[in-house]
Amino acid sequence: MNRILMTSVRSDEEQAIRHYAEKNNVEIVISRDDFHPETLPNLTEIDGLIIQQTAKIGGNQQFYDHIAKQITQIATRTAGYDMIEVDLAKKAGLKITNVPAYSPRSVAEMALMQILRLLRHTPEFEKRIANNDFRWTGLQAREIHSVTIGIIGVGRIGGTLAKLLSSIGVNVLGYDTDPDTSLCDVITYVTKDELLAQSDVISIHVDLNETSIHLLSEADFLKMKKGVLLINASRGPVISTNDLITSLENGQVGAAALDTVENESGVFNHDLHNQRVQDARIQKLLSMSNVIITPHVGFFTNIAVKNMVDISLDDTLMILNGQSSPHEV
Repeated sequence: MNRILMTSVRSDEEQAIRHYAEKNNVEIVISRDDFHPETLPNLTEIDGLIIQQTAKIGGNQQFYDHIAKQITQIATRTAGYDMIEVDLAKKAGLKITNVPAYSPRSVAEMALMQILRLLRHTPEFEKRIANNDFRWTGLQAREIHSVTIGIIGVGRIGGTLAKLLSSIGVNVLGYDTDPDTSLCDVITYVTKDELLAQSDVISIHVDLNETSIHLLSEADFLKMKKGVLLINASRGPVISTNDLITSLENGQVGAAALDTVENESGVFNHDLHNQRVQDARIQKLLSMSNVIITPHVGFFTNIAVKNMVDISLDDTLMILNGQSSPHEV
Protein backbone atom coordinates (compact mmCIF):
# COMPACT_ATOMS: atom_id res chain seq x y z
CA MET A 1 0.00 0.00 0.00
CA ASN A 2 1.34 3.43 -0.95
CA ARG A 3 1.95 5.85 1.92
CA ILE A 4 1.51 9.53 1.05
CA LEU A 5 2.31 12.54 3.24
CA MET A 6 0.07 15.58 2.86
CA THR A 7 1.31 18.76 4.55
CA SER A 8 -0.50 21.99 5.53
CA VAL A 9 -3.75 20.04 5.75
CA ARG A 10 -6.79 22.05 6.87
CA SER A 11 -9.73 20.51 8.67
CA ASP A 12 -12.02 21.22 5.71
CA GLU A 13 -9.88 18.92 3.53
CA GLU A 14 -10.03 15.91 5.83
CA GLN A 15 -13.33 14.46 4.63
CA ALA A 16 -12.15 14.45 1.01
CA ILE A 17 -8.81 12.93 2.09
CA ARG A 18 -10.47 10.12 4.09
CA HIS A 19 -12.86 9.36 1.25
CA TYR A 20 -10.01 9.17 -1.27
CA ALA A 21 -7.92 6.93 1.01
CA GLU A 22 -10.78 4.45 1.49
CA LYS A 23 -11.76 4.42 -2.17
CA ASN A 24 -8.22 3.96 -3.50
CA ASN A 25 -6.68 1.78 -0.77
CA VAL A 26 -3.90 4.25 0.03
CA GLU A 27 -2.53 5.38 3.39
CA ILE A 28 -2.45 9.15 3.78
CA VAL A 29 -0.45 10.76 6.57
CA ILE A 30 -1.76 14.19 7.54
CA SER A 31 0.45 17.04 8.76
CA ARG A 32 -0.71 20.53 9.73
CA ASP A 33 2.74 22.01 9.11
CA ASP A 34 4.21 23.61 6.01
CA PHE A 35 7.10 21.83 4.31
CA HIS A 36 10.47 23.50 4.99
CA PRO A 37 14.08 22.32 5.49
CA GLU A 38 14.07 23.32 9.16
CA THR A 39 10.91 21.28 9.85
CA LEU A 40 11.63 18.43 7.43
CA PRO A 41 9.55 15.37 8.39
CA ASN A 42 10.90 11.84 8.24
CA LEU A 43 10.42 10.70 4.64
CA THR A 44 12.05 7.28 4.96
CA GLU A 45 8.69 5.52 5.12
CA ILE A 46 6.90 7.91 2.75
CA ASP A 47 6.27 7.12 -0.91
CA GLY A 48 4.72 10.39 -2.05
CA LEU A 49 4.53 14.03 -0.94
CA ILE A 50 1.75 16.58 -1.44
CA ILE A 51 2.06 20.17 -0.21
CA GLN A 52 -0.08 23.29 -0.14
CA GLN A 53 1.51 26.58 0.88
CA THR A 54 2.29 30.05 -0.43
CA ALA A 55 5.56 30.44 1.51
CA LYS A 56 8.59 29.14 -0.38
CA ILE A 57 9.87 25.73 0.65
CA GLY A 58 13.40 27.11 0.65
CA GLY A 59 16.53 25.04 0.46
CA ASN A 60 19.32 24.64 -2.06
CA GLN A 61 20.34 21.95 -4.53
CA GLN A 62 21.67 19.79 -1.71
CA PHE A 63 18.28 19.94 0.00
CA TYR A 64 16.40 18.80 -3.11
CA ASP A 65 19.01 16.11 -3.77
CA HIS A 66 18.42 14.85 -0.22
CA ILE A 67 14.66 14.69 -0.77
CA ALA A 68 15.13 12.89 -4.09
CA LYS A 69 16.94 10.06 -2.33
CA GLN A 70 13.71 9.28 -0.47
CA ILE A 71 10.82 10.23 -2.78
CA THR A 72 10.36 10.72 -6.52
CA GLN A 73 7.87 13.56 -6.70
CA ILE A 74 6.31 16.61 -5.06
CA ALA A 75 2.71 17.51 -5.83
CA THR A 76 1.20 20.85 -4.88
CA ARG A 77 -2.58 20.86 -4.59
CA THR A 78 -2.66 24.43 -5.92
CA ALA A 79 -2.43 26.02 -9.36
CA GLY A 80 0.63 28.06 -8.42
CA TYR A 81 3.93 26.26 -7.90
CA ASP A 82 6.29 29.18 -7.28
CA MET A 83 6.85 27.96 -3.70
CA ILE A 84 8.99 25.18 -5.19
CA GLU A 85 12.39 25.78 -6.76
CA VAL A 86 11.33 23.81 -9.80
CA ASP A 87 14.69 23.91 -11.59
CA LEU A 88 16.50 22.59 -8.51
CA ALA A 89 13.85 19.94 -7.91
CA LYS A 90 13.92 18.69 -11.49
CA LYS A 91 17.71 18.70 -11.54
CA ALA A 92 17.53 16.40 -8.49
CA GLY A 93 15.25 14.08 -10.46
CA LEU A 94 11.98 15.00 -8.77
CA LYS A 95 8.74 15.22 -10.74
CA ILE A 96 6.64 18.28 -9.85
CA THR A 97 2.88 18.47 -10.43
CA ASN A 98 0.22 21.08 -9.74
CA VAL A 99 -3.56 21.34 -10.01
CA PRO A 100 -4.08 23.91 -12.77
CA ALA A 101 -7.89 23.68 -12.91
CA TYR A 102 -9.42 22.66 -9.59
CA SER A 103 -12.44 24.92 -10.17
CA PRO A 104 -12.04 27.97 -12.40
CA ARG A 105 -15.62 28.91 -11.58
CA SER A 106 -14.88 29.30 -7.86
CA VAL A 107 -12.39 32.13 -8.41
CA ALA A 108 -14.38 33.63 -11.29
CA GLU A 109 -17.50 33.82 -9.12
CA MET A 110 -15.48 35.50 -6.36
CA ALA A 111 -14.21 38.09 -8.83
CA LEU A 112 -17.74 38.70 -10.14
CA MET A 113 -19.02 39.19 -6.60
CA GLN A 114 -16.29 41.71 -5.84
CA ILE A 115 -16.91 43.59 -9.08
CA LEU A 116 -20.57 43.96 -8.13
CA ARG A 117 -19.69 44.98 -4.56
CA LEU A 118 -17.41 47.73 -5.77
CA LEU A 119 -19.86 48.96 -8.40
CA ARG A 120 -22.71 49.05 -5.84
CA HIS A 121 -20.57 50.58 -3.05
CA THR A 122 -21.70 47.91 -0.61
CA PRO A 123 -18.53 48.12 1.55
CA GLU A 124 -19.08 51.86 2.05
CA PHE A 125 -22.77 51.35 2.85
CA GLU A 126 -21.88 48.63 5.37
CA LYS A 127 -19.42 50.94 7.11
CA ARG A 128 -21.95 53.77 7.22
CA ILE A 129 -24.72 51.55 8.55
CA ALA A 130 -22.41 50.17 11.24
CA ASN A 131 -22.32 53.79 12.51
CA ASN A 132 -26.08 54.32 12.13
CA ASP A 133 -25.50 56.49 9.06
CA PHE A 134 -28.16 55.50 6.49
CA ARG A 135 -27.57 58.22 3.90
CA TRP A 136 -27.05 57.52 0.19
CA THR A 137 -24.91 60.63 -0.40
CA GLY A 138 -22.10 60.17 -2.89
CA LEU A 139 -22.66 56.46 -3.41
CA GLN A 140 -24.69 56.24 -6.60
CA ALA A 141 -23.96 52.87 -8.22
CA ARG A 142 -23.27 51.89 -11.81
CA GLU A 143 -25.13 48.99 -13.41
CA ILE A 144 -22.68 46.33 -14.49
CA HIS A 145 -23.81 46.28 -18.14
CA SER A 146 -22.99 50.01 -18.42
CA VAL A 147 -19.26 49.60 -17.75
CA THR A 148 -16.36 48.08 -19.65
CA ILE A 149 -14.52 45.35 -17.75
CA GLY A 150 -10.98 44.36 -18.67
CA ILE A 151 -9.55 40.95 -17.82
CA ILE A 152 -5.77 40.57 -17.65
CA GLY A 153 -4.98 36.88 -18.08
CA VAL A 154 -7.67 35.09 -20.06
CA GLY A 155 -6.90 31.51 -19.08
CA ARG A 156 -9.22 29.06 -17.38
CA ILE A 157 -10.33 31.49 -14.67
CA GLY A 158 -10.26 34.66 -16.76
CA GLY A 159 -12.12 32.90 -19.56
CA THR A 160 -14.79 31.67 -17.15
CA LEU A 161 -15.22 35.20 -15.79
CA ALA A 162 -15.54 36.53 -19.34
CA LYS A 163 -18.37 34.07 -20.04
CA LEU A 164 -20.19 35.03 -16.83
CA LEU A 165 -19.87 38.74 -17.61
CA SER A 166 -20.88 38.35 -21.25
CA SER A 167 -23.99 36.44 -20.22
CA ILE A 168 -25.26 39.52 -18.38
CA GLY A 169 -24.48 41.96 -21.17
CA VAL A 170 -21.10 43.34 -20.14
CA ASN A 171 -18.59 44.66 -22.67
CA VAL A 172 -15.48 42.59 -21.89
CA LEU A 173 -11.93 43.36 -22.99
CA GLY A 174 -9.10 40.88 -22.57
CA TYR A 175 -5.33 40.88 -22.63
CA ASP A 176 -3.32 37.67 -22.78
CA THR A 177 0.06 36.76 -24.24
CA ASP A 178 -1.56 33.69 -25.81
CA PRO A 179 -5.18 34.60 -26.67
CA ASP A 180 -7.75 31.80 -26.70
CA THR A 181 -9.62 32.43 -29.95
CA SER A 182 -12.51 30.21 -28.84
CA LEU A 183 -13.51 33.04 -26.49
CA CYS A 184 -13.78 35.70 -29.19
CA ASP A 185 -17.57 35.62 -29.01
CA VAL A 186 -17.50 36.79 -25.36
CA ILE A 187 -14.35 38.92 -25.21
CA THR A 188 -12.50 41.45 -27.36
CA TYR A 189 -8.74 41.03 -27.21
CA VAL A 190 -6.70 44.22 -27.03
CA THR A 191 -3.19 45.24 -26.04
CA LYS A 192 -2.37 45.72 -22.37
CA ASP A 193 -2.20 49.51 -22.78
CA GLU A 194 -5.54 49.59 -24.61
CA LEU A 195 -7.15 47.55 -21.83
CA LEU A 196 -5.74 49.84 -19.14
CA ALA A 197 -7.00 52.96 -20.94
CA GLN A 198 -10.49 51.73 -21.82
CA SER A 199 -11.59 49.68 -18.80
CA ASP A 200 -13.77 50.95 -15.95
CA VAL A 201 -13.01 47.79 -13.99
CA ILE A 202 -9.90 45.60 -14.28
CA SER A 203 -9.74 42.02 -12.99
CA ILE A 204 -6.40 40.20 -12.86
CA HIS A 205 -6.11 36.43 -13.40
CA VAL A 206 -2.51 35.65 -14.37
CA ASP A 207 -0.05 33.03 -13.16
CA LEU A 208 2.84 34.17 -11.00
CA ASN A 209 6.14 33.92 -12.86
CA GLU A 210 9.16 36.08 -13.62
CA THR A 211 7.27 38.05 -16.27
CA SER A 212 4.18 38.74 -14.13
CA ILE A 213 5.88 40.09 -10.99
CA HIS A 214 4.73 43.73 -10.66
CA LEU A 215 2.81 43.41 -13.89
CA LEU A 216 0.94 46.47 -12.64
CA SER A 217 3.03 49.27 -11.18
CA GLU A 218 3.02 53.09 -11.13
CA ALA A 219 3.36 53.54 -14.90
CA ASP A 220 0.43 51.18 -15.50
CA PHE A 221 -1.83 52.86 -12.93
CA LEU A 222 -1.25 56.20 -14.65
CA LYS A 223 -2.53 54.71 -17.93
CA MET A 224 -5.84 53.70 -16.32
CA LYS A 225 -9.03 55.72 -16.18
CA LYS A 226 -9.25 57.98 -13.16
CA GLY A 227 -11.18 56.11 -10.46
CA VAL A 228 -10.80 52.65 -12.04
CA LEU A 229 -11.90 49.68 -9.93
CA LEU A 230 -9.32 46.93 -9.50
CA ILE A 231 -9.75 43.24 -8.63
CA ASN A 232 -6.82 40.93 -7.86
CA ALA A 233 -7.77 37.27 -7.57
CA SER A 234 -4.45 35.89 -8.83
CA ARG A 235 -1.26 36.34 -6.78
CA GLY A 236 -0.09 39.24 -4.63
CA PRO A 237 3.26 40.05 -6.32
CA VAL A 238 1.46 40.70 -9.62
CA ILE A 239 0.75 44.20 -8.27
CA SER A 240 3.31 46.59 -6.79
CA THR A 241 1.65 47.16 -3.41
CA ASN A 242 3.43 50.45 -2.72
CA ASP A 243 2.37 51.86 -6.08
CA LEU A 244 -1.19 50.63 -5.57
CA ILE A 245 -1.41 52.34 -2.19
CA THR A 246 -0.24 55.62 -3.74
CA SER A 247 -2.82 55.28 -6.53
CA LEU A 248 -5.59 54.55 -4.04
CA GLU A 249 -4.61 57.56 -1.95
CA ASN A 250 -4.58 59.99 -4.89
CA GLY A 251 -7.77 58.62 -6.43
CA GLN A 252 -6.24 57.25 -9.62
CA VAL A 253 -7.57 53.87 -8.46
CA GLY A 254 -11.04 54.40 -7.03
CA ALA A 255 -11.25 51.15 -5.11
CA ALA A 256 -9.69 47.71 -5.00
CA ALA A 257 -10.81 44.23 -3.97
CA LEU A 258 -7.75 42.15 -3.12
CA ASP A 259 -7.99 38.43 -2.43
CA THR A 260 -4.21 38.23 -2.44
CA VAL A 261 -1.40 40.64 -1.54
CA GLU A 262 2.37 40.68 -1.37
CA ASN A 263 3.84 38.99 1.73
CA GLU A 264 0.50 37.47 2.68
CA SER A 265 1.81 34.15 4.00
CA GLY A 266 2.44 35.48 7.51
CA VAL A 267 -1.04 37.01 7.70
CA PHE A 268 -3.65 35.11 5.72
CA ASN A 269 -5.19 32.04 7.35
CA HIS A 270 -3.79 33.13 10.76
CA ASP A 271 -5.77 34.36 13.77
CA LEU A 272 -4.17 37.73 14.57
CA HIS A 273 -7.02 39.32 16.50
CA ASN A 274 -4.76 39.98 19.51
CA GLN A 275 -1.82 41.08 17.39
CA ARG A 276 -0.91 43.81 14.95
CA VAL A 277 -0.31 42.91 11.33
CA GLN A 278 3.44 43.31 10.97
CA ASP A 279 3.62 44.09 7.26
CA ALA A 280 3.14 47.86 7.02
CA ARG A 281 1.74 47.66 3.48
CA ILE A 282 -0.98 45.17 4.43
CA GLN A 283 -1.76 47.19 7.56
CA LYS A 284 -2.16 50.29 5.39
CA LEU A 285 -4.49 48.50 2.95
CA LEU A 286 -6.60 47.23 5.85
CA SER A 287 -7.03 50.80 7.09
CA MET A 288 -8.27 52.16 3.74
CA SER A 289 -12.01 52.61 3.28
CA ASN A 290 -11.79 51.97 -0.48
CA VAL A 291 -10.14 48.56 -0.17
CA ILE A 292 -11.72 45.14 0.36
CA ILE A 293 -9.32 42.49 1.68
CA THR A 294 -10.17 38.79 1.70
CA PRO A 295 -7.59 36.18 2.81
CA HIS A 296 -6.94 34.37 -0.48
CA VAL A 297 -10.23 32.45 -0.39
CA GLY A 298 -11.32 32.74 -4.02
CA PHE A 299 -10.65 29.01 -4.42
CA PHE A 300 -12.36 28.04 -1.17
CA THR A 301 -15.51 26.20 -2.23
CA ASN A 302 -16.77 22.67 -1.66
CA ILE A 303 -16.07 21.59 -5.24
CA ALA A 304 -12.64 23.24 -5.47
CA VAL A 305 -11.34 21.74 -2.20
CA LYS A 306 -12.39 18.22 -3.21
CA ASN A 307 -10.84 18.62 -6.66
CA MET A 308 -7.56 19.92 -5.23
CA VAL A 309 -7.29 16.89 -2.97
CA ASP A 310 -8.40 14.33 -5.56
CA ILE A 311 -6.33 15.61 -8.49
CA SER A 312 -3.13 15.99 -6.49
CA LEU A 313 -3.53 12.45 -5.14
CA ASP A 314 -4.34 11.08 -8.61
CA ASP A 315 -1.16 12.68 -9.98
CA THR A 316 0.93 11.33 -7.11
CA LEU A 317 -0.33 7.78 -7.60
CA MET A 318 0.25 7.97 -11.35
CA ILE A 319 3.90 8.86 -10.81
CA LEU A 320 4.36 6.26 -8.07
CA ASN A 321 2.95 3.66 -10.48
CA GLY A 322 5.41 4.65 -13.21
CA GLN A 323 2.92 6.62 -15.29
CA SER A 324 3.09 10.20 -16.56
CA SER A 325 0.89 12.89 -15.04
CA PRO A 326 -0.81 15.37 -17.39
CA HIS A 327 -0.10 18.06 -14.78
CA GLU A 328 3.66 17.69 -14.55
CA VAL A 329 5.32 21.11 -14.48
